[in-house]
Amino acid sequence: MTGIVAALTEAWGEIRVHRVRVVLALVGVFLAVFAMTTITAVGDMGRQVLGESFERGAGRPATLRVDASPMGMATAATTARAQEAVDEAIERYRIAWHTSNGQTQLPVRFPDGTVRVDAFTVDPAYGTIHRTLPEAGRWFTQADADSFSPRLVVNQVFADRLGGFDPAVPMTVVLGGDTPVRATVVGVADTPWGGDMPSMYVLADAAARWNAVDPAFSSPPGTELWVPRHDAELLVANLQQELTAALPGYYVSVFRTDSAEELRILDYVLDYGVRGVGIFALVLGGIGVLNVGLVTVRQRIREIGVRRSFGATSTRVFTAVLLESVCATAAAGALAVGLSVALIENLPLELILPAELSLTDVPGFPFSAALEGFLAATAVGALAGVVPATVAVRAKVIDAIRY
Repeated sequence: MTGIVAALTEAWGEIRVHRVRVVLALVGVFLAVFAMTTITAVGDMGRQVLGESFERGAGRPATLRVDASPMGMATAATTARAQEAVDEAIERYRIAWHTSNGQTQLPVRFPDGTVRVDAFTVDPAYGTIHRTLPEAGRWFTQADADSFSPRLVVNQVFADRLGGFDPAVPMTVVLGGDTPVRATVVGVADTPWGGDMPSMYVLADAAARWNAVDPAFSSPPGTELWVPRHDAELLVANLQQELTAALPGYYVSVFRTDSAEELRILDYVLDYGVRGVGIFALVLGGIGVLNVGLVTVRQRIREIGVRRSFGATSTRVFTAVLLESVCATAAAGALAVGLSVALIENLPLELILPAELSLTDVPGFPFSAALEGFLAATAVGALAGVVPATVAVRAKVIDAIRY
């Protein structure tokens, strides 16, 4: 242990003596490690932003969609039968997160006239599965299903048409039709395919209770299931088989809707692309360290000869020269990783990200990137130090003293 500490102390002392030359040589290693770790961390954030964007439309990994509709004309009875079979399957497989997902049009009595508005019939779990972020107000809760009037979450165009959403002042609107009912707006959030037209979410149970859904303007609702990734493929096959057998005369479709496969390809591109660029930059930095090591050994050849004449072994000389390179690059790697962590942890994401993008679950600095950067810098130092250390060992004592 004493020998290791002595060797490290000696190596650090030599680095301090030749600090200007060493610092210049380590600039390349420092920048390579800093770039590699920073790009990896930023890539993780970018992947998370893109992933959350996909999840708002297609659902979290793994989201399955189940559609079951009669081959003939759909009626309330056939729709109820299909939903009952799906609910039994959900209970049988103990799927905790599931939501109805249908689309219809409801007549809405705005101050300037009645307009049919696109409405998405969902359950409260839809907000979790699709990472729905209300811009104002809140998302649905289970208590909303038992309210005395339908609760709505509308898009900004809808809210503006009612005069703007104010959480302190309940906003109501009449849903027209054969049985008009006054609904309460509880939140404002983006809706699928909303665009510049008013649209809204309404709880499926509330829409059914108040007879708000007109079959003439509706498509049969589907059911979305959020299941573990490793069970997704098996569940797709099992649900398809079981529901087809349970619903003769129905068209049954079970498929996966999330974008996990596309994100997996992006992960490969980020991983191998960043590593490729980082290795290339580290090699360039290592060449600089190698050149400085060779020059330093040439200048210290007399000193090495004197040490050998006083009994220093080849192993001790080799280790001392090698450790000088390793300590220098390790210090540069640690400094680069520390600076990268400080930069990433203090990024003002709210100022950097475009207004249409958001990041809910901000990933921490990837420990693997920090560890890889530090180890890569140390490895480059070891490789770059082998040649100068070998030159130092092969120097003959008498020739080194005469040098």
